[in-house]
Order: sequence, then C-alpha cells, then structure tokens
Amino acid sequence: MFEIVLIMATFLCSLVAGFLFAFAVVVMPGIRRLPDAAFIRAFQAMDRVIQRNQPLFIMVWVGSALALLAAAALGFGRLDQSGRVLIIGATLACFLGVQLPTVAVNIPLNNAIKSVDVDALDGAAQTIAREAFEPRWIRWNAFRTVAACAVSGLLLVQLFRL
Repeated sequence: MFEIVLIMATFLCSLVAGFLFAFAVVVMPGIRRLPDAAFIRAFQAMDRVIQRNQPLFIMVWVGSALALLAAAALGFGRLDQSGRVLIIGATLACFLGVQLPTVAVNIPLNNAIKSVDVDALDGAAQTIAREAFEPRWIRWNAFRTVAACAVSGLLLVQLFRL
C-alpha cells in the first residue's frame, strides 16, 4: 500500500510543481508584456477558473498534500533513517514551501487583484494596482516553484530507493 500511495503522491506533487513552473516561466512572463488593464484582466480570468473550484485542479492540489501526508504516515515505520529523512523533508517542503505561502501570500494577492474593477480606474491607478500585486506574487511563486520541485525530487529519490 505504501508504494502505491508514494507513487500517487509523487505524481500529484509533480503536477503541482509543473503547474507552478508553468506560471513562473510561461504564464507570468507572457502576460507581463500586456498593458496594465489587460494584465489585470488576464490574471483575473485565470484566477476565476481556480477560484471556482475547477475540479481537476482541486483534486491535484489538495490530493497532492493528502497523498503526501498518507505516504509519510504509511512509510514512517517501514523506511530506514534516510527514507524517513526524505519523506519528512518532502512533507515539510510541501507544507512550508508550497501550501503555506499559497495560503498566506498568493491567495490574498489573488483576492486583492480579483477585486480590482479595471474599468473604474484610470491608467495611474491600474499601474498602482498591478505594482501592488505582480512583483510580490512572482517572487513568492518562484519560491513555491523551487519548493515544489524539491518535493518532487525528494519523492523521486525515495521511489528509486525502494
């Protein structure tokens, strides 16, 4: 059972890492080139898909954390010291490096930009709204991306050790 759960956790955590990576290297650099109003609208449109609990996204995002917790619980008693370090390291990186920044930083930023009424703002106010959002969101997404890739890497190492 542990092996199946570990494979599932590795797969789901790798999908999360890929999602964050895609935002870091494709999505945000792509919309960065847009004028302020178009940038805000584009991000609002993408975020609406996520905020409306898109089922596949929720399944992957929440499922990755739950599967990793299950793998850590199931594997703790049967893994050697190195294996326990890998699985606990992956779990800590997931929750402290991906989940916590998402809840504490990125979601509040998403909610703030979501509430911006682009049509009610002049150009200067649009620029201020974007500048309050974009640099901090990108910085924390880069942090989450590195952490998520570390989670996947640690889990892959553990899989190869089995």
